[in-house]
Amino acid sequence: MPTPPATIPHLIAEGFHALSDPIRIRVLELLRQQELCVCDLCDALEVNQSKLSFHLKTLKEAGLVHSRQEGRWIYYSLNVAQFSVLEEYLAGFSHNILISPARPC
Repeated sequence: MPTPPATIPHLIAEGFHALSDPIRIRVLELLRQQELCVCDLCDALEVNQSKLSFHLKTLKEAGLVHSRQEGRWIYYSLNVAQFSVLEEYLAGFSHNILISPARPC
C-alpha cells in the first residue's frame, strides 16, 4: 500500500531529525552489517540501555529501523525502504540545476 502524499513531508522531517544525532548514526552504521539485539548495540556503542532505548525509539518513529521480539530480546534491522524515500527527496534537489530567478516585487 503506497504512503499517502500528506504523510511524505512528515516522514522526511522525522527521517532527517533521526539522522541528526551521532549515536543514532552509529546505530545505523552497525545495522548496515546485520540485525542486532539491544544488548549487542549497547555493548558496541558503550551506552546504557535506557539511553539507547531513547535513540532506538527515535529511529523507529522515523521509520528507519524495524524491530522484532524474540523471547525477551528485541532485534533491530534497517528499513531500507525509508532510506529510499529520503534518498529520492535529496535527489530531487540535484535534478533542479537551473533555478529561476525571483520575480520582481
